[in-house]
Amino acid sequence: MSCALCEQRKEKRFCPAVHGRICAHCCGEQREITLDCPSDCPYLRQSREHEKPRSLQDLDSSLLFSQVEIGEGFLYEREHLVVGLSYALARSVRADRSLNDADLIAALAAMAKTYDTLVTSRLHYETPLTGLGQQAIAVEVQNMLKEYQETEQKHLGYTRLRDEDVLRALVFLLRMAYGRTSGRPKSRAFSDFVQAQFPEKNPTIAAPDEVGSRIIIP
Repeated sequence: MSCALCEQRKEKRFCPAVHGRICAHCCGEQREITLDCPSDCPYLRQSREHEKPRSLQDLDSSLLFSQVEIGEGFLYEREHLVVGLSYALARSVRADRSLNDADLIAALAAMAKTYDTLVTSRLHYETPLTGLGQQAIAVEVQNMLKEYQETEQKHLGYTRLRDEDVLRALVFLLRMAYGRTSGRPKSRAFSDFVQAQFPEKNPTIAAPDEVGSRIIIP
């Protein structure tokens, strides 16, 4: 039988995205481009194992907020913040399975730009997000930040979270997203990665002195 996509080459494998059998060429050529590949597709997983990581040096430095410095000390001191925001991203993706890496990157970039403006000029200007899914991600992240501050207040008697800390955490995750995604329009490599870091059951936010070593390195 012929491939369900090109109708020329012989079909070789079942494609869950089209619920039909396609050839290996179309699978490789259209994967995460025109095909909305489910995360459990064995051919998608196999391709990820053999793909080389994306080099951030090939990207426009402005996309990565190169002016924002993130040292090892920050990651050590604010590990619980990075983990909390990562969980917010995972929770967003689980709530809306149509979200992909591009949505997470757009939301992170917009929030980072908002905090960058706040840190550099002390002006609060929210960078608009057009997609409803991206807006939902931003809401989830803001809710996590609020919960984080409430936890600090409860355990420390005050909150020490600074706008600079939030900016660095967002930029760290943004750079990780660019490094993890395949760059294809329908890629969910980063989305799947953050989901894999957390169980389905909703965890509670740990106190600053109780958080374990759960930081995720790109």
